[in-house]
Amino acid sequence: MPFSTAPARSLLRRLFERWGAHPEGRKQLAAETEIATLPLPPQLILPLAQHIGAPARPLVQAGERVLRGQLLAEAQGMISAPLHAPTSGTIDGIGDVAVPHPSGLTGPAILLTPDGLDEAIPAESNDPFSLEPVEISRRVAAAGIVGMGGATFPAAVKLALGQKTRIPTLILNGGECEPYLTCDDRLMRERADEVIDGARIILRAIGGDEAMIGVEDNKPEAIAALRTAARDFAEVTVVPVPSRYPMGSEKQLITWLTGKEIPAEGRPADIGVMVQNVGTAAAIHRAIRFGEPLTRRIVTVSGGAIRTPRNLEVRIGTPLSALVEFCGGTTRPVARWVMGGPMMGLSIQSLDIPIIKGSGGVLALCEAEVAGRPEPGPCIRCASCVGACPIGLMPLEMAALIRNGDLKESVAIGLKDCIGCGTCSFVCPSQIPLVQYFNHAKGELAAQDRNKMKQDAIKQLVEARDARMEREAREKAEAAARRKAERERAKAAAAEAAAAKAAAAAATTPAKVEETTT
Repeated sequence: MPFSTAPARSLLRRLFERWGAHPEGRKQLAAETEIATLPLPPQLILPLAQHIGAPARPLVQAGERVLRGQLLAEAQGMISAPLHAPTSGTIDGIGDVAVPHPSGLTGPAILLTPDGLDEAIPAESNDPFSLEPVEISRRVAAAGIVGMGGATFPAAVKLALGQKTRIPTLILNGGECEPYLTCDDRLMRERADEVIDGARIILRAIGGDEAMIGVEDNKPEAIAALRTAARDFAEVTVVPVPSRYPMGSEKQLITWLTGKEIPAEGRPADIGVMVQNVGTAAAIHRAIRFGEPLTRRIVTVSGGAIRTPRNLEVRIGTPLSALVEFCGGTTRPVARWVMGGPMMGLSIQSLDIPIIKGSGGVLALCEAEVAGRPEPGPCIRCASCVGACPIGLMPLEMAALIRNGDLKESVAIGLKDCIGCGTCSFVCPSQIPLVQYFNHAKGELAAQDRNKMKQDAIKQLVEARDARMEREAREKAEAAARRKAERERAKAAAAEAAAAKAAAAAATTPAKVEETTT
């Protein structure tokens, strides 16, 4: 049940008075626009890496015709997800294209030209509650469903935990705390029954007892719609949570709803909780009920430079330019394009990159919305960042250690627990880019870990080579010793035979002499 005892609520309210931040929401730009379906673009660009883990392995070739829902690339390993055709058409090829990345990197992708027919492979409808939990997990994996809130962790991997450990509580994340984004809000308003059904299917898959849907209290229509859809299901509860960034982080949502805290470097499953996004739950509903793989998602197109901000249902692989054009283009110069939300999204340089499974928004921010921050000043030790940090870290101390190159000590005081939300940078009166220090340090640590793994691998190879050479030398020495022993035995046997022959010859010689004498 929610963490609702009076003393606990009072304590949490006191903590939330100073935790997090209140960036200007700007959700009103698109919040009241119903979900519209975006027409198919001339070409779909389908990156093979749309999830955490190994990229999918392509199964199609240039010139091949495919149908909507057909498997285009299979998962590689446990932490991976397959990729399916969003519509029918012809495969143009597989090559490197610009993909969503802050550095504008390229990556392998399948290029698909729609034929306009939108023909689908036959799909099978199912009663989810007649399926065994392991079969639900298998079908979710086959549908290529990943975390739709942006983390893109393969959903089936989480569901499989329910077969290994007890997870009594499911939390659906409907916080959507990022400014501008309203795609989850519209999903909960317009398709609440899909979200509730998805929650119940997930509960069956993990053997859970209760599902709580946490929705920020600035979304009253979504809360009302979900409660109406859940009125016949006692195991599902809709709980308003404070509108404070980053309430959408799973750690904060878990603490508010359950009163539990995830251990440092631990996982929600360690405390009997699983967190899924409301969009993920809706995708699971469609996959299990109707056999539909993940080939589309809802995206918010907003920002001060967009003519008509909207929420669009988009096929995976659609170039961002198609979304912007459908919304009437821009009305003023764009100071910054962002994929995702303004706090944790990616600044992008081109609209040629495609929508992927974790894309929740496309923002065209004008100059007034990204007014240049002043140059960073010296830390005034006000501790605003400490009070705002949702994890309870000390950003000013970690940043000082990182500047001095002491990464080990920064890890000791919590660097790896940082969720990179940027709240500390947002509230800093000296405009110090704290989160950039932390992301840089994490990158350095990751590079060190990779280098250490490389060195360990080299060491293992050298040790294996030395052991092999030692074994081969030993085997050669033993073989030489065996050959020598065999020669010695052969020599001894020859000597013995010669001696025996000589003895035999000696034994017959006197008789011959005596015979001759006679």
